[in-house]
Amino acid sequence: MKANLTSADLQDLRQSALGAPDPLGVAAELAGAVDNGLLADKADAGVALTLAAEIAESRSKLDAAQRYVDRALDEFGTRDDSPVAAARALRARILFRTGHADEALAEIEPLRPLLLQHTDAAAYISAALAVGGHAKTAEQWLTEAVQTALAERASEPSSAEDAGLLFFLLQQRHRIRHLLGLPHDGHDNLADRLETKLANAGASTTTAAELLFWPQAQFDKLIAQWPALSESYGKTWDEHRARLERELTREGVSPAFVPSGTVSGLTGFAGTDGDPTDAKTRAGYARQLATRAGQITWPPERNAPCWCGSGDKYKKCCLRRARA
Repeated sequence: MKANLTSADLQDLRQSALGAPDPLGVAAELAGAVDNGLLADKADAGVALTLAAEIAESRSKLDAAQRYVDRALDEFGTRDDSPVAAARALRARILFRTGHADEALAEIEPLRPLLLQHTDAAAYISAALAVGGHAKTAEQWLTEAVQTALAERASEPSSAEDAGLLFFLLQQRHRIRHLLGLPHDGHDNLADRLETKLANAGASTTTAAELLFWPQAQFDKLIAQWPALSESYGKTWDEHRARLERELTREGVSPAFVPSGTVSGLTGFAGTDGDPTDAKTRAGYARQLATRAGQITWPPERNAPCWCGSGDKYKKCCLRRARA
């Protein structure tokens, strides 16, 4: 690993670490960069170690993840900002996964006020509670945060950009409520309206559509019916899987949940007046699926069955295919 790693370098590593031949080696090198003074800014030491912890946790190396995140918090010292909140929530998530629920709850409870301050904190806090089997608590905290944010506004937000942090809280809450099987309420409807306005404005359309997985039978049917969609999803199923694997890797090291599409689902979403091939329609369909249960969890362990359903080990299937 090169000397004088900058904050931008660390961000690049966040996007590429899981696509490296040896992600755990990247985590060890990040820790080594802290030990050997290879950071351009010493204040990035906590960020580098938090990233190392996320990589280790993504590979279920929880002992290593625990060591890295504890070191990260030591490096942060008395700082009280978004990276620190993310590290503390990550530590809670690791504690939940290692069976230390009481410690995890003690770690995460003081972070509750930060839901209204940092999007990173909100994501890590809700994820930690969900992992620990406390999704109901996450839903309660997010509901109260949404209510507080709405009370501070003179009117309902007119767009996702206008909503700011509130939009992110609404999305997090929307996802948790679907995990719990709860029916739509007024806040869920607001989240839907803001997401629709965002889609109509053309924002994030490409990414949402690309993060939709088509199982082989559905992919073959999709391309046979609309050949032009091969430009968006790939000319073959192998290409489709490789594209999606690369896109997921670029998204960062945190676990992702990938919706799986069907041709009938897409045409049903488009309706009689819509165009299933339109990018906005496909993005809207992907976002709708992203709120439902039964999504694919990514990444699997290297020796676990691949996420694409081929039956092969991940390391011999999509992990290798994306690097070809």
